[in-house]
Formats: sequence, structure tokens, C-alpha cells
Amino acid sequence: MALKITHDCINCDVCEPVCPNHAISQGIEIYEIDPHLCTECVGHFDRPQCQTVCPVACIPLDPEHAETPEQLLAKYKRLITL
Repeated sequence: MALKITHDCINCDVCEPVCPNHAISQGIEIYEIDPHLCTECVGHFDRPQCQTVCPVACIPLDPEHAETPEQLLAKYKRLITL
């Protein structure tokens, strides 16, 4: 699954620079994650870096973008060849 940022986000700016896929950007009110770019850091790290650094734990899995580990790895491979 891709991740999503909830409205509990305090716009602390720590998640955006740690995303290896550049999937996080500033939205109108809070930061947002592009599900087409988010691999939950599969291929880069053992755990999603945005979740690791988030001080308010507002980055859960996005049930609207369910993906298997294999699909996330395939997305990672596609992204690194672009």
C-alpha cells in the first residue's frame, strides 16, 4: 500500500526530504503523498522513512491504494529506471 498523510500533520517539514522517491510534496493545507511514487521505501530502506521521522505519527497505510510487497518492488524498479 502507498502511505498517506492525515490531517493530524503539523507541517513540520521533516518527511519531504527523507522520501527517496520524491513522493511527498506540500499540498494546500498539509503535506501529501503521491501514491504513484510511494513504495513505502521498498527497495531503499527496511521501513518507510517518513513514518520514522514523523513526530506526530500521522502517516498510515492508505487503504485506497493497496499493493503487495511484490507490486511495491516492481514500482520501485520502474521508478529507478525513469
